[in-house]
Amino acid sequence: MSLIGLIMNLVLAGLLLAALSMGVRLNRRLKALRDSQDGFATAVAELNAAASRAEQGLADLRAATDEATDELADRIEKGRALAARLERLMASAPDRVRDAPEEGDLGRDAERRLGALLAAAREARTKPERLVREQPKVAPRPAPRSPHDPDADLFEDEPLTLDAPFGGRR
Repeated sequence: MSLIGLIMNLVLAGLLLAALSMGVRLNRRLKALRDSQDGFATAVAELNAAASRAEQGLADLRAATDEATDELADRIEKGRALAARLERLMASAPDRVRDAPEEGDLGRDAERRLGALLAAAREARTKPERLVREQPKVAPRPAPRSPHDPDADLFEDEPLTLDAPFGGRR
């Protein structure tokens, strides 16, 4: 072999080694790119799942809001009906109920009642048989319609009366 052929073979071997090292580096970069693409695909799938959960949550929230709106509208309507009923009862009430006693009258009335209670208590001390007296039977209040509706008994349809001063329930 000639010297030129030997130099050409050495140059060719050097170029082949350089191409081989470039191929190895390129292969590493492509592998890192594939790995990041897989990570990106996983992140997109997780984002898609979170978006569908958010859509379901919004639908549930919208349904709950609609239900609460309907319930509130029903309660407002019942409240208006009760207010109108109370106004009708107040309009048809006797004058003694409409004309509330003055503050001084309340004080004298309270003193009179307190005196009667004290007298009854003194009398009850001297007569033990009067201590035991039959209590009137009181019907138990119905339980609220739902455990999630603690103030359901606010809108019961019990009749309101104005027989007692300042109104009262039977």
